[in-house]
Amino acid sequence: MSAVTPVPTRPRSRLRRLAAPFVAPPVFDFWAQRLHPTWTWERPLARIVGHAPAAAGAVTLTLTPNRHWAGARPGQHVNLGADIDGVRVTRSYSLDAPVAADGRITITVKGIEGGRMSRHLLDPARIGDVLDIGPGFGDMTLDPAAAGVPRLLLAGGSGITPLMALVRQLAGQGMPAPVTLLYWARTRAEFCFADELRALAARQAGFDLRFMLTGEAPAADDEAAGRIEAEALASLVPDLAARHVDACGPGGFVAAAEGLLTGRVAALRSEAFTPPPRPPADDTGTVAVRLLRSGRDLQLPRGIALLEALEAAGVKPRSGCRMGICNTCACGKSAGTARDLRTGAANGEPTQALKLCINSAVSDLVLDL
Repeated sequence: MSAVTPVPTRPRSRLRRLAAPFVAPPVFDFWAQRLHPTWTWERPLARIVGHAPAAAGAVTLTLTPNRHWAGARPGQHVNLGADIDGVRVTRSYSLDAPVAADGRITITVKGIEGGRMSRHLLDPARIGDVLDIGPGFGDMTLDPAAAGVPRLLLAGGSGITPLMALVRQLAGQGMPAPVTLLYWARTRAEFCFADELRALAARQAGFDLRFMLTGEAPAADDEAAGRIEAEALASLVPDLAARHVDACGPGGFVAAAEGLLTGRVAALRSEAFTPPPRPPADDTGTVAVRLLRSGRDLQLPRGIALLEALEAAGVKPRSGCRMGICNTCACGKSAGTARDLRTGAANGEPTQALKLCINSAVSDLVLDL
């Protein structure tokens, strides 16, 4: 476990419990935030207190959450929300380190072409800005029962952020078992945490590091070239079959890792930070979608994520990670068939919770929106 526990929510005082029936939280928040930007009745907020370059096109933000934040474990994501050009935008980001003793957290954000939130955090966001923050979610965390198990961490691009949190947590424990990190990027300028990782590899005999370049030739002893493939993994990690493997990166990278390692290592966990590769679909045309709560009837295209289709139709459901992890966009489906875009499997079971970001419509649907 981490040497530092996540920030706990403080129990309500007796005065607050007594006052609760008479307090309108939005009104309280309006006036309290005139005194301090993160003072609220119960709404979790985080203030940006640090903004520093991390690599080409990436920044590290330091945030101080208020006392209402429920905390997160190393390797988990949090949803962050901001008003951008008058529109509320929420996206998920991984903590890149355990929660600090003073409650501060850090996230490292890579700019994405067309990504409204990432571009906002890279440039317009400034020290002092306040963001909504959700509790930690995700299962890529360390199991104390497996502390002595050798690990292999496979990071593709921005997939380094949750794995860096695990590396820092393990370093704080003195690296109780061998750890190998293979980190892929197109150019060496895109590697985040490079100096810190190299310093850690020099200090810790049990930590093996290799930077994998796909767009430049290797120039240092700890660099290699090539995409993720079986021969490279076998060469760089001779005891591969004994390793517990965590893989994180774009959907294609994660799919490749799963194809190479499933059934060939002691354990495998994976997480894609972009939508996974979609199997070829023959879903064409449109379907009728009824939104029960709003009473709207829409014609939506088959073959694309329902979240994307709804947004294009002017409906803005709550969303977060957009990769099927956080459940923010999940809603009830009382009728119809949807297809999981990760596997291609169709499910027509009624009264089902449907993740809009990873499912498309196959037939007419009735959604609780």
